[in-house]
Amino acid sequence: MYKLLIRPILFWFDPEKVHYFTFSLIRILSKIPGFSFLFRALYDVNDKRLETEVFGLKFKNPVGLAAGFDKDATLYNELSNFGFGFIEIGTLTPVGQDGNPKKRLFRLKPDAAIINRMGFNNGGVRDAAERLKRNKGVLIGGNIGKNKLTPNEEATSDYEICFDALYDCVDYFAINVSSPNTPNLRALQDKEPLTRLLQNLQNRNLAKPKAKPILLKIAPDLTDEQLMDIIDIVKETKIAGVIATNTTISREGLQSENKTETGGLSGKPLTKRSTEVIRFLSEKSNKAFPIIGVGGIHCAGDAIEKLDAGASLIQLYTGFIYEGPSLVKAINKKILERL
Repeated sequence: MYKLLIRPILFWFDPEKVHYFTFSLIRILSKIPGFSFLFRALYDVNDKRLETEVFGLKFKNPVGLAAGFDKDATLYNELSNFGFGFIEIGTLTPVGQDGNPKKRLFRLKPDAAIINRMGFNNGGVRDAAERLKRNKGVLIGGNIGKNKLTPNEEATSDYEICFDALYDCVDYFAINVSSPNTPNLRALQDKEPLTRLLQNLQNRNLAKPKAKPILLKIAPDLTDEQLMDIIDIVKETKIAGVIATNTTISREGLQSENKTETGGLSGKPLTKRSTEVIRFLSEKSNKAFPIIGVGGIHCAGDAIEKLDAGASLIQLYTGFIYEGPSLVKAINKKILERL
């Protein structure tokens, strides 16, 4: 029903406005008695065999919602009713910011893709932390970044502020240095500044009563040499793992009119490259750390390819928008078929 009826209507309108409209609709419906139960009955695959333990956490299933969808942690409880095993909120910054000027979100329907240049628009980490206190048992990842006006030389302080604010509210952290929409942010992926950033966060983490898993979210545009650096950095800093991958700046093979828009590309054009990065990291590291696979998952087969390539968990974003919530169920059922 989603692809035949709901999606064509939603896709008539501006994607950012539709995003907020959909959030409001889900929130309203979830308050009506019985609707949350209906969503779970339709989409949640409740089977103990799907439980997955990764970096010390138990996930009810390996399919998560990627960061960027619920940036401000306003709808994570309701979204969990669509069958997700975990929800990653953010990217959050120390101080709320409007992000880049609109229009900044574009559908590329012939390519089953999206280009965004949102620019870490969010209300600030402290407000999100307050909302996370209302968590009803959802496993939450906290994706954190730096404010646009913070120079890279002071970026560590921004990440530390976010880390401290979310420490009691999230189950793991995702360090975002790979968004193409904050000026110079990707320079933090260079070996020296990235090692320093992650080591400072890890030292802060280990000083807490109970350390939380820290993962690094990387770009799909890294070279093999840079990916080898990532493996070395994970080993040196002893963080928990990697999220592969963020959006790409590549426009290779696109057909849509919007292909010239600046920003990060997600969706089907990213399927192959994100899987290649997962396989490279897994094989070259000898499976030394867990990987969350994300990028271009539009069917159960795409998810299985990423798991077979070395991912321990997967996340959806653009595929969830194009295919609807039935995709979560289809992936979990496919995983069960393979057991």
